Amino acid sequence: MPNIDIKRLESVDECFDELTELIMLVVEDGASIGFLPPLERHEAQIYWQGVPAPEVVLYAALIDDKLVGSVQLHLCMKRNGDHRAEIAKLMTHSDYRRQGVGRALMEAAEAHAKQEGRSLLVLDTREGDPSNLLYQSLGYVQAGRIPDYAKSASGRLDATVLYYKSLL
Repeated sequence: MPNIDIKRLESVDECFDELTELIMLVVEDGASIGFLPPLERHEAQIYWQGVPAPEVVLYAALIDDKLVGSVQLHLCMKRNGDHRAEIAKLMTHSDYRRQGVGRALMEAAEAHAKQEGRSLLVLDTREGDPSNLLYQSLGYVQAGRIPDYAKSASGRLDATVLYYKSLL
């Protein structure tokens, strides 16, 4: 396994181009993260301009100083939800999958959630994606399934699976 350095990014400025390339690559590879291929560079750049934010914590994974993955922790800012957060847009560069990058990013996001006093994490992912196995191995519990939730590049409507994890 390579040495994975997980870094919290206070700004996207230092790795804007790498983040742009990463999201374009994973979308082209079929990741269901809210975009459809082909993801145009300007659309990816516009997306990253809004991240991070006060309620969005961004982590990057680096191997040999190369950005190979990222994940976001969305802190619920509502008074009745200040105990929870959402995991979003877990991405791993295709050349670095199955090497512990996603797991390391998830563990960093979970540790941050605990530091913020969050006791519940939620996430959703497309049914059948390999990420389902990762989330289950990390102790996430399937809460439900929504059919026809997200459109794929082919126009097919795919189900999404909702997961949660208690940090207590």
